[in-house]
Amino acid sequence: MRVISICPSNTEIIEYLGLSDLLVGVDDYSDWPPAIDKLPRLGPDLSINMDAVQELQPDLVIASLSVPGMEKNIENLKKRNIPHIVLNPQSLSDIEEDLRRTAIALGEQEIGEKAASKFHNEVEALKELGKKHSKRPSLYWEWWPKPVFTPGRVNWLTEISELAGANNLYEDVELASVQTDWDDVYKRNPDYICLSWVGVRTEKIKPETLLKRPNWSNLDAIKNNRVLVLEEELYCRPSPRLLEGARKLIGLLHPED
Repeated sequence: MRVISICPSNTEIIEYLGLSDLLVGVDDYSDWPPAIDKLPRLGPDLSINMDAVQELQPDLVIASLSVPGMEKNIENLKKRNIPHIVLNPQSLSDIEEDLRRTAIALGEQEIGEKAASKFHNEVEALKELGKKHSKRPSLYWEWWPKPVFTPGRVNWLTEISELAGANNLYEDVELASVQTDWDDVYKRNPDYICLSWVGVRTEKIKPETLLKRPNWSNLDAIKNNRVLVLEEELYCRPSPRLLEGARKLIGLLHPED
């Protein structure tokens, strides 16, 4: 089959399935696995060049709704009658199911079942590790600084926080993504601040800018030097690589383990 992925998390799902050799093109932001570097790039995930997609004559396009604005990609795929499926996982169980669904669409149901089972077992093993920690620090996850966006309860980062023996500061808000403000974060006073800005490399994130926010120098996380600059590719994308992020987070929060 000739397969195109137009979202980084989808590309990573295909790699987890061991089917990256089917890819003939990817979006500009897909950066893993390294083997995809030689593939044609089809534009940023919010503005895919559909003419280029069509020229590659794909048997299947793996589309996504993981970021607002991706709807227009799907509309254009429909208009052009390009075969596609749409993924939109919000949780770890959704990712598990998408491994099955993607593999079935690629004619590899058995591979999908094995990959989903492997992923499920990895999650369960991390859950057992997470239960060991009686002291569970609160984590303020910052996806974007201005306006401030942070994950709410209906989000994989609430689960990743739990796997790492911690709690998402905004797990009380029944949303996938919460627009809040600096004052509300200050009032909640998190134990840790986790900076993971969508689409921004870690070297571009400047944690010292937090000190310019009103009263933030008084936050426990800042006073105790508990500001973590984390890779967006391990925390902001709904793919199996989130578990790699969870393992890294465990090491940062509980180095004694």
